[in-house]
Amino acid sequence: MRLFMKFRQTNPTAAAAAKASISIATAYRIEKDPRLPSQRKAPRERRRPDPLGDTFKAEVVPMLQASPGLRSVAIFEEMIRRHPELGGGIRRTLERRIRSWRAIHGAEREIIFRQVHEPGRMGLSDFTDMGDAGIAIAGAALDHRLYHFRLAYSGFEHAHVVLGGESFVALAEGLQNALWSLGGVPREHRTDSLSAAFRNLDPQACTDLTRRYDEFCRHYGMTPSRNNTGIAHENGAIEGPHGHLKRAIQDALLMRGSADFADLAAYRGFIDEIVSRRNARNAKRIDLERAGLQPLPGQRTSDYEEVGVRVTSSGGFTLRKVFYTVPSRLIGHRLRVRLFDDRLDLFIGGTPLMTLTRGRPHASGKHDQVVDYRHVIHSLRRKPMALLSLVYRDQLFPRDAYRRTFDALLMRLPERQACRVMTDLLALAHERGCESELADKLSTALETEQLPDMAALRAHFAPDPAALPNVEIHLVPLNVYEALIGGDVA
Repeated sequence: MRLFMKFRQTNPTAAAAAKASISIATAYRIEKDPRLPSQRKAPRERRRPDPLGDTFKAEVVPMLQASPGLRSVAIFEEMIRRHPELGGGIRRTLERRIRSWRAIHGAEREIIFRQVHEPGRMGLSDFTDMGDAGIAIAGAALDHRLYHFRLAYSGFEHAHVVLGGESFVALAEGLQNALWSLGGVPREHRTDSLSAAFRNLDPQACTDLTRRYDEFCRHYGMTPSRNNTGIAHENGAIEGPHGHLKRAIQDALLMRGSADFADLAAYRGFIDEIVSRRNARNAKRIDLERAGLQPLPGQRTSDYEEVGVRVTSSGGFTLRKVFYTVPSRLIGHRLRVRLFDDRLDLFIGGTPLMTLTRGRPHASGKHDQVVDYRHVIHSLRRKPMALLSLVYRDQLFPRDAYRRTFDALLMRLPERQACRVMTDLLALAHERGCESELADKLSTALETEQLPDMAALRAHFAPDPAALPNVEIHLVPLNVYEALIGGDVA
């Protein structure tokens, strides 16, 4: 048609039609109506009545204007309630109509600006909850989070199992482990608002926590930054990888066939292996980014909180709603406690004493106890009836077999005798170092509905005289030692 119209400018109709290889009839039809065939096509009209009709403008649009965030499914349910005759078949039509209306009349939406990341510039930290993974340690469910560190450019990752909630201690320990594993320091460190770490803190404690975080970043030469509260995509370089890492962990658990681990160290090794495999895929980019990182400082900085406590006459101290037992010789002394995420290091003055497993209060806010029966058994043997109503009695028993044995003793013996037998069992486990073996004996007795025989147990766990070595000491004359100094002694 275009060719015909070109030739028609200098030729008659018949000649232009011949040059354009069309018939004369077609040429005259084109001259009569020069529109293209696609332009002459009549617009498509509705083939069935509009199920919404004027209802959309009269009812739906006012709802969208009054509540811009209203979901389409909520509007659909409201329309069905108002007009049952519409039926469920209008849902897709209504959703398309709402989508089109919002594209033309809706409010402006927030734009996500994609960033170009420079090697060595930014590292990001965040915590992610692992409650849905169903992890268990020796059969007991593990309530925990993962601290997740990532470099924005290369995708280097590090994950650290956090037993408590989000805190400065967990952040400092996980971040330092990540930086020393990486072998360098990015110029900027970004986190979210850390609102969970600041929750339930008074203004003075919040100020102190902010100061400690700033000092931590200053020690490593990093510029601290935070994204706005509630804006997850501002931390998008790590929020998205959260999901990828958790899916990789879930796949690995399915391949393993179980989410139950023998101990916490085994689970942490499992996480480290998964993260190492993910880092291996980005090895070239990680090596490239390492060249742009700042050097590590000469040593790590503190990744713990230090508090002072006094050991009470109860044989322990209370810290963060948890009561901890210690050897009774420390009663009345003031101890320095270094509070880590998973442990407490105790000091008296500058002398290290011991390490305790860190406890957590109950989710309801109720206090909890971390009790070692070895710390109290010497006093408990002198006061066995104290066991009957002891506040931390359930935490005193080192294994479940001991607790079940005490329940059986209370059912079949007088209270005084039951408490005496139970304290003797705990003393036997402590003195003979047979806690596990004795628990097996008690479990066997419970299965046969028998009470423990203390005389038989003492005989069983007593040292065998025949197995003791016979040590003979031969004394030598003192003048033999003169040969060692190469001469006579005056």
